[in-house]
Amino acid sequence: MRGRFIVLEGPDGSGTTTHAALLAERLKEKGDDVLLTQEPTDGPIGAFIRAQLAVGAIPADALQMLFSADRAWHVAEGILPALESGKTVISDRYALSTLIYGEALGLDVKWLDNMNKNFIQPDLQILALPSFETCMERVNGRGSKDMLESQDSLQRRVYDGYVRSMQTLALPMVDTTGAQELVADDILRLVTLS
Repeated sequence: MRGRFIVLEGPDGSGTTTHAALLAERLKEKGDDVLLTQEPTDGPIGAFIRAQLAVGAIPADALQMLFSADRAWHVAEGILPALESGKTVISDRYALSTLIYGEALGLDVKWLDNMNKNFIQPDLQILALPSFETCMERVNGRGSKDMLESQDSLQRRVYDGYVRSMQTLALPMVDTTGAQELVADDILRLVTLS
């Protein structure tokens, strides 16, 4: 039996990493076999992306092409094998991030969509979306920021892009401002009900 593919999406500082890990932990406690993963991945292309983001020396179109290449590796090496073995796959970000960040960087949406339309689609996408101010407070509280996190105007465009996607794609949304355990309860409820 094929497993489920669940993606947590959201802008920087929204809590996707924290809540993907909490969801994985809670599903494991219920007896699910879970693969927790993220994009960019820890694979060879993902590692290159992280290095480039740290130094801020990569054009927007090249960056999004790399994210898509990393996704192809991610699907082939991690997501599909795990799903085929019956695991629940939880990913901290996926293709929607490429569309949102790419558009915020001024790239053509149709070009971005064409590059990503053939990837396996999640069974459930949940949008982590506290207020923009909360996101920025969390990002600014980090020890270091990458080239995308350090641009407040870009972060605003990204945030607005996620709000639009929630409306156009009818994505379930969780406000991650509150206590972690209560937010984690809300996310688990969404996963259980879907």
